[in-house]
Amino acid sequence: MANVLPAEKRLRVLAALLDGNSIRAVERMTEVNHRTITRLLLALGAGAVRLHDRLVRDVQCSLVQVDEVWSFVQKKQSRVTEADPPDVGEAHTFVAVDATSRMVICWRVGKRDQATTDAFIKDLRARMLVMPQLTSDGFAPYISAVGASFGPSIDYMQTVKNYRSGSRGRRDDDHRYEPPRDPFITKSVVYGAPDPAKASTSYVERLNGSTRHSNGRMRRLCYAFSKKADHHAAAVALNYVAYNLCRVVRTLRVTPAMQAGITDHVWGLDELLETLTTEEEAAAPEAQPLTHREPSAPARPLPNGRGFLRLVTEPTPGLKQRRRSEPPPPAASPVQAVPPPAPDGPVQLSLFDPPEGS
Repeated sequence: MANVLPAEKRLRVLAALLDGNSIRAVERMTEVNHRTITRLLLALGAGAVRLHDRLVRDVQCSLVQVDEVWSFVQKKQSRVTEADPPDVGEAHTFVAVDATSRMVICWRVGKRDQATTDAFIKDLRARMLVMPQLTSDGFAPYISAVGASFGPSIDYMQTVKNYRSGSRGRRDDDHRYEPPRDPFITKSVVYGAPDPAKASTSYVERLNGSTRHSNGRMRRLCYAFSKKADHHAAAVALNYVAYNLCRVVRTLRVTPAMQAGITDHVWGLDELLETLTTEEEAAAPEAQPLTHREPSAPARPLPNGRGFLRLVTEPTPGLKQRRRSEPPPPAASPVQAVPPPAPDGPVQLSLFDPPEGS
């Protein structure tokens, strides 16, 4: 007969994990063996994925922000050799957030490449019912992934943050954590007719900071990093599901799931634990036809309800530049100074001006 961890012990382990503690720290706090904690983490992570697939689907939100969170498994990428498994090294977590409710719509753990980006955007598309305005950073694989899943009719804009100024950039003590502010953010339209005033990644970046605080495996400069990829993925899933259901956003005064209309109350850890351990396997969400919303920027509707086409009211900065075929504008003639009148008599030249009053 297998040993079953008591419910009170499991609840203490879950609370310690969601507070950002490492496995060894949870072992010292709860007096539970670290192997038992790892097995419980894997089971709760799998249950979190099943619960998220059941609850978060048919999402109707108009503003979505996506970003990537850096972490690593077992060793950093510069230390990876050909003998290491492919899941060792950098492990980026792609995450999509509803800017209105702060709810995590989906996530994907993997390498920061085109394949992971395609799978992440495809999962985001499968959970949506309304064509949103999407905002991301300047990561190039987003363009083809968004175009393949949502089509060119989506309102998609990239916001690029310039962390270096000049040719060499800042090299003072805070150059990593306090970037230059002028100019700092550059926005560019990729698809559709997005509203530049609503294009931002502030909420998803704020979520990244909270995630590093509540998930010790993503914390920088510490020894709580993951040693196996499946452990890392389980911890990420458990953290995001607990954030949606249990964490009260201070500005909203409700949880993200309550703001999005998924639940009507704040989940306690005991309810979360019982649901994760009993959640049954369900089919993953599938893509449904999207309803196009009315864009706020000047746009023209496309035929057959395929979306909207952005109306360009003024040339882009690149088009404002002078073309090579055009002749250069004539140079302004320099203003010639009028010479002073010549004196009548001889003039005494001196290397020094005479003193005043002489």
